This record gives sequence, C-alpha cells and structure tokens, in this order.
Amino acid sequence: VNLKMNGALKDVSSMGVQRISKVKNKNPAAIQITAEQLLAEAQAHRQDETLPPVERITDPEELDDYKYRTRKEFEDSIRRQTHHIGNWMKYAEWEAGLKEFRRARSIFERALEVDYQHVGLWLRYAEMEMKNKYINHARNVWERACKLLPGVDQFWLKYTYMEEVISNYDKVREIFESWLTWNPKDEAWHAYLKFEERMNNVKNCRQIFERFIDSSPNIGDQEASDAVARYLKAATFEEKMNDRERARLYYERALAELGEACLKENFFLAF
Repeated sequence: VNLKMNGALKDVSSMGVQRISKVKNKNPAAIQITAEQLLAEAQAHRQDETLPPVERITDPEELDDYKYRTRKEFEDSIRRQTHHIGNWMKYAEWEAGLKEFRRARSIFERALEVDYQHVGLWLRYAEMEMKNKYINHARNVWERACKLLPGVDQFWLKYTYMEEVISNYDKVREIFESWLTWNPKDEAWHAYLKFEERMNNVKNCRQIFERFIDSSPNIGDQEASDAVARYLKAATFEEKMNDRERARLYYERALAELGEACLKENFFLAF
C-alpha cells in the first residue's frame, strides 16, 4: 500500500501540482493595512479617465446641426422622464446659455405645467431672468411663485432682495405688506424690520413693531412666549435708538399684558 501511495504522490508531483505550504507564524502582522488604505492606494494608482473630444463648431451649419441634435436629445429625455424636473431645468438653462431666452422660457413654462410646486424650478426660472437683467420677466415669475406657493419664505425674500438691489423701495414695502396678509412666521416681520432699519426709517420700524406685537392672539404657552420675544425685540430696538423711555414702556406693557409669561430670568435681565 505504501508503495502505491508513494507512486501516486510522485505522479501528482510530476503533473506540476504543488503542495500547499503550512503557515508557520499565525501571529498578526506588526503593521496592519486598513480597507481605507487599500482604497486610497487604488484611487492614487488609477489612470485618468479618457475625456471625450471637444466638439469645435466652425460654421453656422454645424451650429444649427449641434442645436438640432442637442434639442432632440433633451426632448427625448423629458419624454421618457416627464416628471424628472432636473432634465427640464438643464434643457432651459442650456437654451439660456445660447441666448435663446424665448425657448428657455417656453421650457420653464412647460415644466411648471408638469409640477408647479417644485420650489427649485421657480428659483432657477427667476434667477435666469435676473442673471440676464430681464427684471420685468423676473418680477412676473416671483409674483406668480408667491401667489401659488405663499408659504415658501425664500420666494418672498429673494423677491424683496431683487427690488431692493434696484432701489425700488416702495415695491419692497408692497411685497412685504402682501406677504404679511398670509399670516407668515415671525421671520417675515424680522425681514421687514431689518429692511426699514437699513433705510434708517425709525418711524416705519416703530409702526411695524406695534403691528408685530398685535399680530396674533396670545393663546397657550408657545404663543405667549413668542409675544414676550416680540416685546423684548421692540425694547431692544428702542435702546439701540437711545430712547430708554420707550424701551421701559415696552417692558411695562409686556408685564401688564402677558403677566406670568414674563416671569423668566431673561426678561428681567433685559429689563
């Protein structure tokens, strides 16, 4: 039997099959290599990907052909994925990049018919108009956006900012007044007040503070806490204007009208 076994082993060895050597040292290596290191090395040794050739257009016919092919690709893309608003925005901005603003507006309008509640779509539409100094078109987009989605503060803030940049201050006030009719959060009042402060219009600030304080009934703990914060903000404004008498009156009014809601450390420290 031993002879047979020895013969078989010789046959295996002659066929080129190597024996698996045993691991002599099973202790962990002194230097351990982590998965992150392996990935980093692989990334470092990876060759740069081949970039597609740059297409150079040398005559009007080639430009027309390029536009036709690209428009067809975009139209096919939005036909396959109609509700993918990102494709619509890329298409419209591509047209705007070619100064084809009528086409760009048409694409934005078609996209709004698909999803008028997409906040980013309105923002990109208005920003395209502003970037290219089509102020009346941008104003039209903001008006529609604010009317259809009045709860999006970003629309109102960007609209007022645009009008302030072009020094259309009466329009800024008109926008803020329209915004306040929707009973917005306190941030709307804060933005209105900051605008009037930038205009150094102390009289308007005081009138807005009075309306701000009276803007909502004090029901429940949260509303009472918000009301206290409004009084404190008004008092702080008067102190900033160096009118300590008016500031003191706001503190006293808060104590008289809100009672226990004012019995907190921050209120008395401010007082």
